[in-house]
Amino acid sequence: MSLPPSLELVRTVADLRAKVSGWGQAGLRTALVPTMGALHDGHLTLVRRGRELADRVVATVFVNPTQFGPNEDFSRYPRDEAGDAAKLVSAGCDLLFAPTVDVMYPAGFATSIDVGPVTTRWEGAFRPGHFQGVATVVTKLLLQAGADVACFGEKDYQQLCTIRQLVRDLDIPVQIEGVPTVREADGLALSSRNAYLSSEQRQVAAQLNRIMRDVIARLHGGEAVAPVLSAGTQALLDAGFTAVDYLALVDALTLEPLPEPAPGRLICTARLGGVRLLDNMAV
Repeated sequence: MSLPPSLELVRTVADLRAKVSGWGQAGLRTALVPTMGALHDGHLTLVRRGRELADRVVATVFVNPTQFGPNEDFSRYPRDEAGDAAKLVSAGCDLLFAPTVDVMYPAGFATSIDVGPVTTRWEGAFRPGHFQGVATVVTKLLLQAGADVACFGEKDYQQLCTIRQLVRDLDIPVQIEGVPTVREADGLALSSRNAYLSSEQRQVAAQLNRIMRDVIARLHGGEAVAPVLSAGTQALLDAGFTAVDYLALVDALTLEPLPEPAPGRLICTARLGGVRLLDNMAV
């Protein structure tokens, strides 16, 4: 591919480490932004945050096969390396690491990382094996890059909790920076999978943010958790969502359900046809 002149591309771990090591020897801090490509402003916000926290920013683009289930969209997941590179330049990225599957999972690769209870509920229940794939590839990227800080979006909140847990448990010397969700003007959280929505589905999707905010307002008003969540689920179905996988008030660290109104996180995944929309908000 033809890269913009100010963005360097590397595809091997050795080249990535050499570049970051050189920056370190020069006294420069490095931020890492792992992505699966199909970049939007949510990803670019992570790059810009990395630029605020460090002197150099490395973005990775790797569509990780181990975090997709057998009936999920790995083969049709959007890929546009040249377009991604141009966007990264606009956000101030210094280096793109775009490995092949063979680089990340060479012949004989056998290790999988299970982060435990934080992964078993919610997305973990609906996507068996997903978080093992996420944890394994993120651990590899953190160790490969040796960055000082790594930026992840709060939109995938359970993923962020999983990554924070594995970094603590494995003593990986990196700061994990959670970055607030970037939204469209109507409140829909930015996601690469939003491109799969029809125009009619896109109008319905905007109701997710509105209904979640209504649920939070009712919780702040002192209403009981269970009936408010039940009403919120029904409101989503009435708005046109095909199904609601979960709508839950959880502890912000452990993701355990909170039976009474308390500070935590409201998390939700709702379906529109074959598209699953994730969102979460602080309570």
